[in-house]
Amino acid sequence: MTKKPDPQTRIAENKKAAFNYFFEEKFEAGMVLEGWEVKAAREGKVQLPEGYVVIRNGELYLVGCLINPLRTASTHVSPDATRTKKLLMKKDEIKRLIGKVEQKGYTLVPINLHWKNGRIKCEVALAKGKAEHDKRDTIKEREGKREVERAMKHKQR
Repeated sequence: MTKKPDPQTRIAENKKAAFNYFFEEKFEAGMVLEGWEVKAAREGKVQLPEGYVVIRNGELYLVGCLINPLRTASTHVSPDATRTKKLLMKKDEIKRLIGKVEQKGYTLVPINLHWKNGRIKCEVALAKGKAEHDKRDTIKEREGKREVERAMKHKQR
């Protein structure tokens, strides 16, 4: 018997997304998953490295989310680790997102997968791509913060 996951824990995170995009708005969407995918998620076998959200026929789909199957949980099915997963949101929210995505420069990016009330949710951001100089600024900020933390740690000794 596997232990129940903490209700608000993160399963996987897309760390590249914050570096490559400015987030305008964030949304939470449910996911249509198969049983073996949920079991693998409980064991932390999920990666969201190159994940993105596409719109097909007025519905949202998560592409590029890698769920590595467990040998014990997927004996009777042939699991597809990179299967496209449908995202569940209210129709009016989806229509609003489609309208924004059709505007210049907006895209939908999955930020993380997490548990909420025993279900797996995907946090999706309406995002705009960063230019190269913005990425350099992000790196400079990060390095500056590290320098300050090092100085503070060194000063406390």
